[in-house]
Amino acid sequence: MPDSGTLSRARPAEGAARGTPRRLRKLVFSPLLRRILLVNALPLGLLVAALLYLDTYQDGLIDAEAASLRVQAQVFAGAIGESATSIEDPQRPVLVPDLARPLLRRLVEPTPFAQARLYDRAGELVADSRVRTGPGGAVTTEPLPPPPPRRGPFATAIVAAYEAVMTLLPRTTSYPVIGESDEWNPDIRPLLAAAVEGQGAPLVRRTADGRLVVSVAVPAIRNRETVGVVLLTREAREVDEALFQVRMTILAAFGLALALTVALSFYLSTTIARPLLRLARAAERMREGRGRRGTVQPSLRARRDEIGALAQALDESATALWNRMDAIERFAADVAHEIKNPLTSIRSAIETLRRVQDPERQQRLLAVIADDVKRLDRLISDISDASRVDAELSRVAVERVDIAPILATLADIHETTRTPDAPRLVLEAPAAGLTVNGLEGRLVQVFRNLIGNAVSFSPKGGTIRLIGRRTGGMVEVAVEDEGPGIPEAKLEHIFERFYSERPQGEQFGTHSGLGLSISRQIVEALRGRIVAENRRDEKGAVIGARFVVRLPEA
Repeated sequence: MPDSGTLSRARPAEGAARGTPRRLRKLVFSPLLRRILLVNALPLGLLVAALLYLDTYQDGLIDAEAASLRVQAQVFAGAIGESATSIEDPQRPVLVPDLARPLLRRLVEPTPFAQARLYDRAGELVADSRVRTGPGGAVTTEPLPPPPPRRGPFATAIVAAYEAVMTLLPRTTSYPVIGESDEWNPDIRPLLAAAVEGQGAPLVRRTADGRLVVSVAVPAIRNRETVGVVLLTREAREVDEALFQVRMTILAAFGLALALTVALSFYLSTTIARPLLRLARAAERMREGRGRRGTVQPSLRARRDEIGALAQALDESATALWNRMDAIERFAADVAHEIKNPLTSIRSAIETLRRVQDPERQQRLLAVIADDVKRLDRLISDISDASRVDAELSRVAVERVDIAPILATLADIHETTRTPDAPRLVLEAPAAGLTVNGLEGRLVQVFRNLIGNAVSFSPKGGTIRLIGRRTGGMVEVAVEDEGPGIPEAKLEHIFERFYSERPQGEQFGTHSGLGLSISRQIVEALRGRIVAENRRDEKGAVIGARFVVRLPEA
């Protein structure tokens, strides 16, 4: 765990740290959820906008209404041409108003929301279906049809919203508006010439209250002579009603699709955004040091998707982090203990030296101090090296290294520099082909540590075997000695830091107890493994120790 100084330095930031979980809890609608909603709803909204933009559909309905109205007007014109004209001069037939007026009214009566007018060739009004002659010659004009009944408030609001939106969009078709004081029927004069020729286009307009009105003008013909023009105007309520029904159907489908989109978005939020928030809270607890094991919820780790993989990785990272912190704490305690021993010895020797007058005893005390200083120097050097190993292995890229030449060079160096009574080193390895991925300098350090350890425990004149070979996709290097072996109870602890099992007669301060620990650190960082075991003869007696390094073959 962090020491008290670290904790005291962290306290000023605790206020800001506590605010983070509160902010996380406030994210009921997280940014990810908003993005999910936007991504899901945007295509739906564009589709609805395209469907609601019904100008083409409306134009088709109006064209059909105009065609139907033209056919009806042609029927009216044909009836008037045959039944309400005078042919005293066959070459020049003329309209008979007294016959045309009642005939026009009877023709229009079955057609709701319609008004017909009959004009002569000069454009003068002859008959109007809304004008009736009552008793005594009184003339009355029927009112225009009332507007359709008002829809409910919801439908009215929908129509108003639609119209407001449509005013913001470019319209392919726009219709003139009839003023409140104007008649439904348009001025016949602009239409007369085209109507006489039978080429008049329908005229589509809207009233001030939004009703759609369609007018067509067709000629009344007798004996191939145009005797007048029938102007038929009708309110196209069916068109507006059909458009309204289509819009409501689209909006109902949109509402259902929107509800499904929101529900699916919340489902995605539940399965993605909220688990991520829980992982963020778990990471926050780790940062604050409020959790060791089980900080990530088991339900998240059990998921079989990317969230589960992330939760598992976060949990493993937290475990590795706490293990590393525990290791650092143990290492710091071990270092303090190992440094304290020689310092205590030095302090005791100095205090004794002040009281001793015998020169011989003074020299022995000075020798003790020198040995302890040497031990401290060795210890500090190895501690510094151990602290650099992890950083170097994580920072420097590994490369292909052939171990065979390294083993040969180490064997040659040993044989060249050894004393006559020192153990011999026998190499049993090929000249090349033991290639691994690693760092040459660190691999040399591992093998030198193992050889030095074997030399320390080997008897005078003994033999050390350095064996290198390839086996099962691995490169295996073994160092065997003829020493006393390793106590069975110590086999699991021999690679721990500051392991203190040393041979008798070894010069004080020669080893710090970190060599094998550093070797394991290097080998495991290179995805390998190092083990120690005892060598035994046929009777089971220990005849030495064996250290084996296995690294993946490159």
